[in-house]
Parts: sequence; structure tokens; C-alpha cells
Amino acid sequence: MTHTFMDSEFLLDTETARTLYHNYAEQMPIFDYHNHLSPKDIAEHRRFSNLAELWLEGDHYKWRAMRANSVEEFYITGEAEPYEKFEKWAQVLPRLAGSPLYHWTHLELQRYFGIHEVLCPKNARAVWEQTEEMMRGEGFDAVSLLEKMNVKVLCTTDDPGDSLKWHKRIAEDPSIPFKVCPSFRPDRYLSDPSGQAAKELCEKYHAKDITEALIRSLDYFRENGCLVSDHGFGVFPYSSEDRDFSGLMRTLGCAYAKQGIVMQLHLGAIRNNSPRLMELFGPDAGGDSVGSMTDPKAIAAFLGDLENVGSLPRTILYNLHPSDNTMLSTMAGCFAPKVQFGAAWWLNDHIRGITAQIDELMETGAFAASVGMLTDSRSFTSFVRHEYFRRIMCAKLGRLVEEGLYPADEETLGEMVKDVSYRNAERFFGTPAENNGVFDSGFAF
Repeated sequence: MTHTFMDSEFLLDTETARTLYHNYAEQMPIFDYHNHLSPKDIAEHRRFSNLAELWLEGDHYKWRAMRANSVEEFYITGEAEPYEKFEKWAQVLPRLAGSPLYHWTHLELQRYFGIHEVLCPKNARAVWEQTEEMMRGEGFDAVSLLEKMNVKVLCTTDDPGDSLKWHKRIAEDPSIPFKVCPSFRPDRYLSDPSGQAAKELCEKYHAKDITEALIRSLDYFRENGCLVSDHGFGVFPYSSEDRDFSGLMRTLGCAYAKQGIVMQLHLGAIRNNSPRLMELFGPDAGGDSVGSMTDPKAIAAFLGDLENVGSLPRTILYNLHPSDNTMLSTMAGCFAPKVQFGAAWWLNDHIRGITAQIDELMETGAFAASVGMLTDSRSFTSFVRHEYFRRIMCAKLGRLVEEGLYPADEETLGEMVKDVSYRNAERFFGTPAENNGVFDSGFAF
């Protein structure tokens, strides 16, 4: 059967899938618990002038695809004019058959601009001019773009040394109709606990060592609405006997549990592989890759040590190496319901990777309890990725029904879809309370 390109039934290949998506998933709000959006842009209601600013300014997903298709760096992160950069993207896009970038680009054109054309070199100028004209009007500042997607809560990624002034400004702005919460990301202090950054953090918080400084910083973050911490590890070198890195991780884990903060562990990336890109642009330029598989004994020891002292925080485990799916899903099951196997992350964020994550949860975990999807993006139009996930989820559930593997129980499936789309995240991370932006967890253990 031939389908119309990315129409309202995109990815929904059964009647059950279409019912679940349109009646249950489509209107659910978004709780985006991990992204890299700029709180400054939100606080200042930043306006975007064109698609180069909106799409290409900091999106290393697109940069990688452009380099892979032999686009010169001048048109990617260089000094080319905005339209020249967009034109190069329009030339590359038709070559990305099967890529999530192809789908995301067209979903963004449809949802934000009402444009249902297929972007290609022939219509690049017309699409550029039409969207540029639309962005001169209302509805295309950072706040409006998020509101358009029904975002209720989003958690940015923030250094423990941050003043959080932009988050404070957002919290004081009655025109911003959603919550923007800082996330505690202490990676650089863990990798170099005696470096210059660590010394500056100790000075900022009048602390005797980096452990005390991080705990005081965490207190400050919590006072300003922090719901989650975030850690990225190429290799997780944990040992119960180690008092340095492992001791600090244990201390942080206990602090997260005490403060009611969810701990996120992103595992298995090798960052900044290309010296050329580091020299040209710095980190987050698209020079990262899948790394090693994660040592299950190290993860088990860490979670077990925290559990032994009654201080295991709510935790999400993400993997970049696809072979870690079953290990992390079953590891999370050992510590359920406090620990979850997280969404298909980064280089797994495509139909195959999302489907594999859902399959893993269905087969070895508890899909109905999943906190669903996130954007992990710097782009203000990346929130169509929640729609992408929801369509894939409904397609999977629809096929189970059509194949006789699950009864045609629309009520139960519909509630499951609503839970995974939004409600589970609200329960797991916390719900807004009238206490100056601080959140209280509604999840019972």
C-alpha cells in the first residue's frame, strides 16, 4: 500500500494506531525533561528572523548531515550568509531518505508554518521568503514557539556555577505560561575536581572542597525549581572501594535522593573525536560518536550502594551504544520503580532506535510506566520529536492489536498512551506547586 507523504496518518499504519494517536496522544501536553535550550532566549522572548537562525544556528544533527554530504564548513558553521546556509541544507535534505532529519524538517514546516510542501532546491527560495515573512509577525519568538507545541514543563541543562538569573527572570514573567526548570549538570567538576572551574565553584560557595561546593550549589538549584540532575559518561568508572570519583558520585546520589531530584545518567558517548572541529568550533560541533558498551557491574554497584543506605534517587539510564538496551532495561527492573530505562537518546533517536527502546520496555520492562520522550536539543522547533515518538508508539500498539497480540481495548490503551505521552513524566519528575517555582514529587514509593 502506498501512503501519501507525511499526511495526517504519517506512520499510523493501522486503524487502531490512528485512533490511539488522534484521540489520545495528539492533544497531550509536553513535559520535556532534558534539552539544551537557552534560558536567556526564553527570558528575553528572543525573536527569530529566518530559518537559518531557527534551524541551523546550533543544530549539530544537521551539521553532521551536511558534512557527510560534502558541504564546506563555510556553509555550516562558517561566515556564509544565512540564506546560503539554508540553501545548502535544502540541497542536502532530499539526499536524507530514511533519516529522522528528513521527517523532523517537514514536521517543523507543517506544525510551525503550515507548509506542507516537500522542501528541495527548487522551492528553497520560496520557502525561505514565506517563512521569513511569517516570522516578522507574531507567534515566532522563543516563548510562542514553545507555547504552540503545548509545552508545560521543560528542563534546561545548566552548570552548577550558573547564577540562574535567566531562570529567575522567567519565573517572574507572568507572560510565560510554562515552567522552565534548571538541571544540575556537574560533569566538568567530576572530570577535573581540582581544576580551575572547581576552584572557582569553591570560591563562589565558600566551600572547603568540591564536594561541599557541589552540595551547596545543588541546594541553590533546588531552591530555584531544579527537578533533575544530568551526568554524561563515556565510561562509567565506578567502584565501591573508590573514595574519589566514586565517593563524590555516592555523595551526589544521596543528595539527589534527599532533595527529591531525579538523577539522569547518559552513558556511552565519545565526545570531540575530531581535532579539526574542536579547533574550528569547540565542543558540541557534531564530532561525537557512539563509544563503548557500559560495564553492568559498575552501574549495578553504584545503584546498589545508594540503595543500601536508603538513598537511591529516582533515576533514568540512557545508552548511546544500542547493544546496551537489554542490559540497562533489565538493570532498571532490578531497582524498579525508582529506576527507569530512558528514551532512545541522540544517535538512537530515529524510527529503528525508538522502536527498539519501546520493544525493550515491553519485553523486559514496563512500557506503561515509561516517562516517554524528550528533545535533547538546542532548537526551539525540535518539539515535533514528541509527535514523532507518539506516532511510533501508537503504531507499535496498533500492530499488537491487529496481530492479535493484545485485545482491542481502546480505553486501556488510550490511558496508556496518555500516561507515556505526558502523565508519567509529571508524576515521576514532579508537579507544579504554589511555592515560588519549586516542585513537589507526586510519585509514591
